[in-house]
Amino acid sequence: MIVRPRPHWVRLLFVRRGSLLRRILSQQLFVFFLACAVVLAHGELFHWKVTLTSAPFSLMGVALAIFLGFRINTSYDRYWEARRLWGHVLVGARNLARQALTLSGDGSSVQARPFVLGLIAFAATMRNELRGRPAADGLGNLLPAEVLARMPAARSAPNLILLWLGAWLRARREAGELTPMLAQHMEASLDRLAETLGGCERIANTPLPFTYSVILHRSCYLYCMLLPFGLVDSIGWMTPLVVAFVSYTFFALEALSDEIEEPFGTMANDLALDAIVAGVDASLREMLGETPPPPPRPDAEFILT
Repeated sequence: MIVRPRPHWVRLLFVRRGSLLRRILSQQLFVFFLACAVVLAHGELFHWKVTLTSAPFSLMGVALAIFLGFRINTSYDRYWEARRLWGHVLVGARNLARQALTLSGDGSSVQARPFVLGLIAFAATMRNELRGRPAADGLGNLLPAEVLARMPAARSAPNLILLWLGAWLRARREAGELTPMLAQHMEASLDRLAETLGGCERIANTPLPFTYSVILHRSCYLYCMLLPFGLVDSIGWMTPLVVAFVSYTFFALEALSDEIEEPFGTMANDLALDAIVAGVDASLREMLGETPPPPPRPDAEFILT
């Protein structure tokens, strides 16, 4: 995720990070030089004058803009739902940690510490699963050795941790350190964490239909490749500049929707899952009376992972 103060409006015109220019530079150069070639040839293709005007491009542009708007809105819905689900993880982990620390046993943090650390491990393994990283990456000493030993072979490591957290609640209830009503309430909170995990897996494992990308990609390229023929007779040498501007808008929106369609990735505009997990870790360790590590900061390119 790009995290930076909003620059002055003049600097915002020339900002590089966040413009997607590097990603679409080859397409931009191709369309620009194609427009230059059309101007040099006076709109002729193999000695045949292409009789296009700007009128049909106005109609096609409206249709293409509507399709692009639908595509970007669909991708942003996935992005925002993913962020909302991770917000539920943070809130649910805080609530469970507070209940374990204040309502179970003698109220000491020593007894509830394994459960609270297990909540941190759940968030970390959930991130690892969504990003395709090893399940035990970043767990450290958050889980008992017998649970850690099962992580590499687990198909769903976060679900395995939820199972262990449920077993911890059962042991506290059977020992009389947790009332049945409170245990049931905390089990319901674990159920909500499982629903959140399932929601993230649904987003990660269900991409947008490939046909959307194909139709939009072809439409953008055909529009931008034909546009010089429709403008050359009316604006002449300004054609390459106008075509470059129009194509930048279409190509950049297509690239942005492609990035946020998969919100759990590591591209510049994806969710900062490492920072979110670090926030869960800091909140819960502070509740344990420990000093949390400093929060992660954006790098020199203003990217927060």
